[in-house]
Amino acid sequence: MEAFSRLTSMLLHALETREPTVDLLESFVDHWKSITRYYIETTDDSRPVRHTDIPWHLKQMLDILVFEEKQQGVEETGACMEYLLQHKVLETLCTLGKAQYPPGMSQQVLLFFSKLLSQMQKPLLHLVNVYRPVQKLIHLCALPGSKTEKEEAQFLLAVCSKLKQEPHTLRYVLEVTSHVMLCCVALLMLFCHHVLWRCCRVVVVLSAFCCVSPQRAAVCVKAHESLLLLSSLQAGCSGEVLSAQTQLGTLLAGRLLELYSLIFLSVPIRSQFSRSSSDLRSDFPAGDHMTNFFSWFDFLDELMKEAPQVLAVTLAQCVHQLWLVDVLQPQLLQTCEQVVLVSTSILCAAVRLVQSSSLLDQMIHFVLRTHTLTHLLLQRCDHISDQISLVSLSLVEELLQKPHRDILDVLVLCFLQSRSYLSPQASGVDDTHTETEDSEELEEDPFFSDTLFTDSPLLPPPPPVCGQGSAADVVNSFLCLVPVQVRSAQLLQEGGYESYIHDAHTLVRCESLSQPWDWPLSVPPHSSSGEGAEFFEGHLLKVLFDRLGRILEQPYELNLQLTAVLSRLSAFNHPLLHEYLLNPYIHLSHCSRSLFSVLVRVMGEMMQRMQQVSNLTDRLLNTRRHLLGLNLSTGLEHLTLLRGVIVLEEFCKELAAVAFVKLPLDQN
Repeated sequence: MEAFSRLTSMLLHALETREPTVDLLESFVDHWKSITRYYIETTDDSRPVRHTDIPWHLKQMLDILVFEEKQQGVEETGACMEYLLQHKVLETLCTLGKAQYPPGMSQQVLLFFSKLLSQMQKPLLHLVNVYRPVQKLIHLCALPGSKTEKEEAQFLLAVCSKLKQEPHTLRYVLEVTSHVMLCCVALLMLFCHHVLWRCCRVVVVLSAFCCVSPQRAAVCVKAHESLLLLSSLQAGCSGEVLSAQTQLGTLLAGRLLELYSLIFLSVPIRSQFSRSSSDLRSDFPAGDHMTNFFSWFDFLDELMKEAPQVLAVTLAQCVHQLWLVDVLQPQLLQTCEQVVLVSTSILCAAVRLVQSSSLLDQMIHFVLRTHTLTHLLLQRCDHISDQISLVSLSLVEELLQKPHRDILDVLVLCFLQSRSYLSPQASGVDDTHTETEDSEELEEDPFFSDTLFTDSPLLPPPPPVCGQGSAADVVNSFLCLVPVQVRSAQLLQEGGYESYIHDAHTLVRCESLSQPWDWPLSVPPHSSSGEGAEFFEGHLLKVLFDRLGRILEQPYELNLQLTAVLSRLSAFNHPLLHEYLLNPYIHLSHCSRSLFSVLVRVMGEMMQRMQQVSNLTDRLLNTRRHLLGLNLSTGLEHLTLLRGVIVLEEFCKELAAVAFVKLPLDQN
């Protein structure tokens, strides 16, 4: 009987849609009364809503409202919409959904609201009988034990989409409280997170949905879309409303803080934590928490790219204060190696992910403008723990890849600006006297013995008087650094420096991001104001050169990371970097060193040590095969030394390729 009644209603509705003279209001009221009649007549409290006619009646009501709107003028409100507003139909539906009667009613109500907001073209959220039930429905989202996350996320997406179209209605939906209450909320946020429930419930719900289980990925995607829509409102002063009145920045940054705390609270930190930041998620025991944290961090970064400038800056400042300064900085300053390793690795991965200019500014300010922290992070590039040194060098490399001028200015260029690494000869002092001093220094250096120079391949070509060689001279200077007797690449028919040309082109192009920074085209004049004072290359170059000087006794992975940082530095198109790192012919001042001079000393030490290795050629060949995965076993004796020699050979070829690519085409 019920099925027959439903079929009859469907036929009548079909006739109504074909007959233009049918009274839409009467039909709309009938469908609504059919829903209310159900609650009067039924006695079965356990019957699911999907087994009733309620979903069908709700759909017919929605179709009528959409059809009526299409028949009305721009400024007119149809009779059915007037009825819905005057009789508080949405309020009643919200109450029925909250009561979950019949079971599953909240799902139907959420769907009705979602479709109503998304399908109606005229503004609705400024109407009191619309935004009040919308507010109430928002409060019903993300409650413990809820089984309607999908419908809730779809409803919130519809709300945020409507806000995108009608940004002036934002203040109605977000239930902004008084200014005094907002100040209290900001202060109590970390201690009483639930206070924000009254301030901006829609953001709380969306934040929760963004971190649901992987099985509910669709809910997470809709929540992210909703927050992006909410944050990208451009009209009027919506950015100021979001940042100053709802404390959106504090709330979203607070969520990041919560996820970060779970990483350290979930399980004890293991000493065998990842060898590099790229292994961060796979090696860390709290993998799910790590993934959730970086997913939210990546989302906030994307949000700051889309949001108005005022909101993006506010959110970035909140992340800086709540996470970087209040939590991460104390961990980085600890003496516990495990905590230092984890926190530095997370910072390294965060720097790699960040793309928005607002958040990048704050992270660079944190890393490079906090003097104690900056000095400590650079010192740890030469830490007693190889793992901490490795991840610290990785952090430096990630920083160098970011499009921010302050990075090179603070780490390197400010120390090179005076060019006090040059000898007085560069300013016109007698060349003969300087050359005599240089010769005396070489003779006193224990690394430069008479037997060392029996083979000329160790020595670069004689430097021109002007201190600047041709392209061929510069390239050959780096290639000739490695003595013939310790070269092993040709034994496996591997290419020379030409094999690095393509990578060097890519590296130099990547560093072309410095073009908008108005770098000079030539080196500045040599400053004589600091004569008599010893040149200091800066904390970064100091630890890099110190590490390079010990390349023959360091782990292979650490050497690879060290040379990667030096290669990236040499690829920048700043004349000071090119002169100091890639010009073998500059005349260095007393006690100064350059990349080339450090390599020369390392080669001298290498030749002394290699005299202790028997069957040198075979050992080098086997070690290279082992590194390429062609040989599964190799002897342990002198293994670190042999690997260091191979890294040096490849590094010199890489520097030669970078120098070749960077030099002007007319010289090439």
